[in-house]
Amino acid sequence: MQYIEALNWVQSKLKFGIKPGLERMAWILNELGNPQNKLAAVHVVGTNGKGSTVSYLQHIFSLSGYEVGTFTSPYIIDFRERISLNGQMIAKEDFVNLVENVKPIVERLPLETDLEAATEFEVITVLMFEYFGHVHPVDIAFIEAGLGGLYDSTNVFKPLAVICPSIGLDHQSILGATYKAIAEQKVGVLKPDVPLIFAADRADVQAVFYHKAGLTNSPVYQAGKDFQSVWHGDSFTYCGLSVELDNLYLGLPGRHQAVNASLAVTAALLLQKRYPQVSLELIRKALAQTKWPGRTEFILPNVLLDGAHNRESITVLRDFVTSFSNQNIHILFAAVSDKPVEAMLELLETLGTVQVTQFYYPKALSLEDYPDKYERVTDWQLWMQKIKRQSKEDFYLITGSLYFISQVRQYLLSTKAI
Repeated sequence: MQYIEALNWVQSKLKFGIKPGLERMAWILNELGNPQNKLAAVHVVGTNGKGSTVSYLQHIFSLSGYEVGTFTSPYIIDFRERISLNGQMIAKEDFVNLVENVKPIVERLPLETDLEAATEFEVITVLMFEYFGHVHPVDIAFIEAGLGGLYDSTNVFKPLAVICPSIGLDHQSILGATYKAIAEQKVGVLKPDVPLIFAADRADVQAVFYHKAGLTNSPVYQAGKDFQSVWHGDSFTYCGLSVELDNLYLGLPGRHQAVNASLAVTAALLLQKRYPQVSLELIRKALAQTKWPGRTEFILPNVLLDGAHNRESITVLRDFVTSFSNQNIHILFAAVSDKPVEAMLELLETLGTVQVTQFYYPKALSLEDYPDKYERVTDWQLWMQKIKRQSKEDFYLITGSLYFISQVRQYLLSTKAI
């Protein structure tokens, strides 16, 4: 089997859509010898901030000399980014070998059981567990949930800790209409005696988390209560778990990143007994080195890419841009169809001139579906070519769906259009 054949087989499962539930995962993994049970891993759930938190953790533990696996979504440049080893995506040869091993079992599922065929996300999750559990065992893995938590395909292992950076109103048709309902889904991954580390300002979300932790006898570490991040303008101070780290600089820009980083620091400190090579100095170095493509990423000094794909992340992005830019801000936005687009655009309007566009993706919003008051850009690549990269007066913000940002980033880097 060639790599493109293996990739096409995995992506062909997209036609089966989203099917919350763990029965299909349990059957396939059992046929593989339950590789997920061999993993030492942290489960990261939540609405926004999952990828950044995973990236901080990966850098901390890799820099400390451990073999680190990560599982994230979506990808920005290459599908294989979703399964990465020490920050490097899985090799094509390893990916092909995994598919060849897993494919016959996946194909048997609907033939030998009364279960439906596996989805794409289920297949890629199975590949990840098989890779990190059997093929290339790691010292620790950081696993990002796909959608929700309780019925998410990743919820088939007992983690070393559960981390939740935020709860927002996203995927409401599947997860529930309220913050409380969504929080119940996210924290559904918590297992007995597993620590819960979270950041949430809302009392209803906090109540859900503490209730679940009580049921599972889980120690709780809440941002702002059990540990703090104090922002100083270009650095922050971490206080918690009898540790104080000052003058911490972040490779990812934005005040909100101090919270994500503090979650990662708390997890690293809690795991320090099991992973003694993690030190305060290495934590400091890792935070400064962390990058995460497509998230508040300056692709040029006056061009910012950010996959802010819901109202909460747009609010954070707006506050970040407001804090430093007094230029003429030009905004290009594209989203998928299940987002609160009107509310997101109204927030962006407070920054500058907003234009909307469309991109190639099955769920991408069509131009005609955007509110009439926004200027439409039929070809976003032509828009990119008009960017004044040397201008001191103009600032360009490209945001919306991470799937859109992925295409924009690939275009800008491959064509050197700007």
